[in-house]
Order: sequence, then structure tokens, then C-alpha cells
Amino acid sequence: MSVRVQVILAEEEAAEFRSRAQRESKSLSAWLREAGQRMLQKTKTKETLIKLETLAEFFEACGRREQGQEPDWLEYKKMISKGFQEKNQS
Repeated sequence: MSVRVQVILAEEEAAEFRSRAQRESKSLSAWLREAGQRMLQKTKTKETLIKLETLAEFFEACGRREQGQEPDWLEYKKMISKGFQEKNQS
């Protein structure tokens, strides 16, 4: 059984959505339904970092993806201080 849902949009939004739907050869209703389904799927597949194992896997994946080595915090502080001093001298 289908259910009808009313959505309140600004005129500009409605025009933009309608235009996009037409470019994709879809009805506005079909386009909005697919957009909603994509949003639901996106939130369902998002991993949560609640478990310690998941968090460890996340950092391992980040480590494999990133190149080089991150500067030490003291180096960051020196760069920030130098930039701040240069800005105040101008």
C-alpha cells in the first residue's frame, strides 16, 4: 500500500529539485524518493566507533591511507606562534 506524503519546500528548492529530476528523466516524486532512500542507505552503512576494535580498525585504515609523518605538537605550536607574530608585526 502506498502512502502520500506532503513536503513543504521553498519555491527555489522546488524548482531546483524539479529541474534536476527532469534532467535525470524522472518525476519529481521518484527523484525525491530516491534521494531519501540514498540518505537512509548512507546513514545505515556509516560505521560507528563505539567498540574499541572498530576504533582500532579505523586508526589502522587511516594510517595506511595517509602518507608521511605528522609533525610534532611543538612544531605546530612554533608555526602558529610565528604566524601570529608575523601578523601582528604587519
